[in-house]
Amino acid sequence: MKRTWIDVSVTLHPGMVCWPGDPPFSIVPIKEIARGGSSNVTKLSLGAHTGTHMDAPRHFFTGARGLDTMPLEAGVGPARVIAIRDRESIKVDELRLHRIRRGERILFKTYGAAARWRKPEFDPRYVYITADAARYLAGRGVRTVGVDYLSVGGYKKDGAETHRALLGAGVWIIEGLDLSRVGPGRYDLICLPLKILAGDGAPARALLRLRT
Repeated sequence: MKRTWIDVSVTLHPGMVCWPGDPPFSIVPIKEIARGGSSNVTKLSLGAHTGTHMDAPRHFFTGARGLDTMPLEAGVGPARVIAIRDRESIKVDELRLHRIRRGERILFKTYGAAARWRKPEFDPRYVYITADAARYLAGRGVRTVGVDYLSVGGYKKDGAETHRALLGAGVWIIEGLDLSRVGPGRYDLICLPLKILAGDGAPARALLRLRT
């Protein structure tokens, strides 16, 4: 059986949902062959945390590591997709059932995420990682945590706390995944953000391939 790579990153496009207060995505032609230009060149404008992206410790800690110093192993290697049953948040009691181990890359597939990506309006009711669950994951020594909407933390609750618990423990964060075409299981992961000097975050392309 051929194992194919599955793109689990969202497509950047004008009008897409973004975090409230962040700059919207835009793409503007600077040169166009159809208008006599020698080539097609566009200007992109977006926030560092647009669509599928990764967070660096610098996102919540002044002077901390940026994405230009991220170890490649944070986004490349075996990963596990875990389906979360709780429709409100990711809690410690549910995490304990999955026997998460040190060094794992864990991607959470949550209720309603696929439908949320189809809406241009931000949905504050997404399933987030509670601060207690973030501390639990940090204590388990996971390498990377990924979620399928725009933030690991909640919109009005456990936002900064969840980020700090993970990033402060050296856990790298992937946000904005599209896991609608993959089920729970073990995969190979490739997720590499743009290499931005001292970057607090950056868009990334993320791929999964089912492991044998």
